[in-house]
Amino acid sequence: MLNQLTISEVAAKLANREVSARQVTQSCLDRIAAVDGRIHAFLSHDDADALAQADAADKRLAAGERSPLLGVPIALKDVLCVKGQPANCASKILGKFISPYDATVVEKLRAAGAIVFGRLNMDEFAMGSSTENSAFGTTLNPWDTTRIPGGSSGGSAAAVAADEALATLGSDTGGSIRQPAALCGCVGLKPTYGLVSRYGLIAFASSLDQIGSFTKDVRDAATMLGAIAGHDPRDSTSVPRPVPDYTAALGKSIKGLKLGLPKEYMIGGMDAEVKAAVDAAVKKLTELGAEVVEISLPHTDYAVAVYYIIATAEASANLARFDGIRYGARVDGADPIALYGNTRGAGFGAEVKRRIILGTYVLSSGYYDAFYLRAQKVRTLIRQDFLKAFEQVDAIVTPTTPTPAFKVGEKSGDPLQMYLSDIFTISCNLAGIPGLSLPCGFATNAERGARNAKLPIGLQLLGKPFGEETLFQIAHAYEQATPWHREKPAL
Repeated sequence: MLNQLTISEVAAKLANREVSARQVTQSCLDRIAAVDGRIHAFLSHDDADALAQADAADKRLAAGERSPLLGVPIALKDVLCVKGQPANCASKILGKFISPYDATVVEKLRAAGAIVFGRLNMDEFAMGSSTENSAFGTTLNPWDTTRIPGGSSGGSAAAVAADEALATLGSDTGGSIRQPAALCGCVGLKPTYGLVSRYGLIAFASSLDQIGSFTKDVRDAATMLGAIAGHDPRDSTSVPRPVPDYTAALGKSIKGLKLGLPKEYMIGGMDAEVKAAVDAAVKKLTELGAEVVEISLPHTDYAVAVYYIIATAEASANLARFDGIRYGARVDGADPIALYGNTRGAGFGAEVKRRIILGTYVLSSGYYDAFYLRAQKVRTLIRQDFLKAFEQVDAIVTPTTPTPAFKVGEKSGDPLQMYLSDIFTISCNLAGIPGLSLPCGFATNAERGARNAKLPIGLQLLGKPFGEETLFQIAHAYEQATPWHREKPAL
């Protein structure tokens, strides 16, 4: 099955003309037709457009053009703008909005010859950790469809895990790529803030959001980053620096690298099987030649509180534009204030409303200094913790999540418990550094439910700013020495 292959495997077959881009694309579309009714990773997909793109890619291949992504089907989280396609952010408030332009990452994928297709489900406006906050239904975990796939990029993770696309793009504001990647057993990369343009990404929290990828292995993650990274003058936070060949870091020994294990991350209450898998992964890294030392990130305890002040404040400001006047759904009222209230009340879901209210509160007169300003100061301390640690180590290794995937509905009634699902991923966004999650084992405890399905566990690697090459080097060495990335869910 072509849809089960990695990007690099498909690229080799396309280059040798063993298969066509149309065959690869049709294989993904057939898989979607076969399994997505059970998973609901996709909100929509245009088969005819995807096949037309594939035919165009085949013409380029026939003319002798070669590129790692030429003819490769890649699907997108419903937060990225694609010209002529709906962009709803899994929310009712955007109604029948059609994007008038392509996001920069979409332009880059098209230039590389990728077949850009499909809109993937997500938590509404990327606010959530389970994809249960979508206005269009919950995405389910391909490993156990009674459980969530993580969030907010749950559709992006589930699509890769279920072999419905060779790779997908998502966004990561506080763990929204790494957490679902861990829970669905794929590789998720959140790049350094400023490395990938956010132009065309519908904003949640602008100082935290970053676009990244979901792939089946580390090599594909390096290939994807090479395609989407680079300076963009349309994004004022985009950093002008050359884009290296990230795949050149693959295959290098990690002997002599020093990895930090933060004591603050090995918390009580962590699932026993998660801890055991991460401990085993750390042991494997030492066997491969890395030196693992304990480090301290002393302000870690404040990360969740800081994040939910800064992120909600920025969300409150960013989502003010959705007012029923310029675009999207509109619910009329007797006057403009009533129109705003009716439109936003009907258009936003409960979690988005909760975060807008929190953000407006912390920005309000009399509370700005006590909450928002103080949170920004502590954010600086969190970043300094990492920079100080990186003076001693080349990368940091942690669990990605404190537990495997939980059951649908298990935490939806307790927002605080849901927020704590991202306890290991949030600091990375606050500090602006890169983070990568890759499979490191499975939870198989029969007490998790009658189905006793294997549930993936993720290992998180955190790197120096613009230190993605080192993360790929470490992740690839570990991946090649372990079997986890070759496992598939039994749909």
